[in-house]
Amino acid sequence: MGSEAPGAAFPRAEAPLALTMGDPAGIGPEIALKAWLQRTPLQLSPFCFYGSTSELRERARRFGYDVPFAVVRHASEAVPVFKTALPVMDTPLARPADAGRPSPQNAPAVIAAIERAVSDVHAGVVRGIVTNPIAKSVLAAAGFKHPGHTEFLASLADDFWPGQPHHAVMMLASSALKVVPLTIHVPLARVPTLISRHLIQASARTVARALQNDFGIANPRIAIAGLNPHAGEAGTIGHEDRDVIAPAIQSLVAEGFNVTGPHSADTLFHAAARETYDAVIAMYHDQALIPIKTLAFDEGVNVTLGLPFVRTSPDHGTAFDIADQGIASATSLIEALKLADRMARRRALAAA
Repeated sequence: MGSEAPGAAFPRAEAPLALTMGDPAGIGPEIALKAWLQRTPLQLSPFCFYGSTSELRERARRFGYDVPFAVVRHASEAVPVFKTALPVMDTPLARPADAGRPSPQNAPAVIAAIERAVSDVHAGVVRGIVTNPIAKSVLAAAGFKHPGHTEFLASLADDFWPGQPHHAVMMLASSALKVVPLTIHVPLARVPTLISRHLIQASARTVARALQNDFGIANPRIAIAGLNPHAGEAGTIGHEDRDVIAPAIQSLVAEGFNVTGPHSADTLFHAAARETYDAVIAMYHDQALIPIKTLAFDEGVNVTLGLPFVRTSPDHGTAFDIADQGIASATSLIEALKLADRMARRRALAAA
């Protein structure tokens, strides 16, 4: 069974990827330009930028990038022009972006770009979505109700593919490490109340299917971290590891999954330990993200598993502090584009 939901769209192999602008005051426009400029030596598959053409032009002018633009009205127009111009599905801003100074007034355009990309992947005219970073606090100030990108995309999947089960799981992936935070954008104090056997089991099943179908790992090995220090020390340092996490793991093993744990998180990420598993499910955001950002800060990719479409993203934020300097690295975005291309090709082959 694939990591995609039943009824997922499988666009033509020649369809482009959709790259959304993220917050236009961040580094999204800059790294999109840099990725396009490296399209030939890196053999990047065609992508179409869903965002503001005027902001791209301004950022290119400011940083001296020689990038022609081709405004398209349909994603199918992106592929034939990609070699000579950056295709743009224009999404006008309410006000010109001020690099490094985000404005809630532009939040509707940020959201519209994501919605249009999901609509196009649903229609089969793009092969997958790569999202530039958003600023959740800026969107929240404009009335955005979702904790983050992952949750918003899961909601859109429910809208475009109604009646299908979508268990969205956030994975951070690199060649050194793949990690999944069981709970994501929630206060640390709420984490113990959100951990459940059902959530652990549902997430592990989604991760195992994705490792098989999207990453080509025939018998995926999943390590599950404990919540408390030393995985609870048999209940002497908290009861969640003994009473919730361990029983969930036992049930998964009984189902035939290659799952181990709960492991003490402080010994789970050194080099020798990483040889024993293909991915880790951690209990909360920082438990998962600190090790991968330490090991692969520029190369990590945010992948949303369990959706009926491919979605990847750079493993970093909007970087407002350097958005007006032209020094942002496009490495993570390029890795996200490459991974989205590979995942889309695997899914298309599996569906053929």
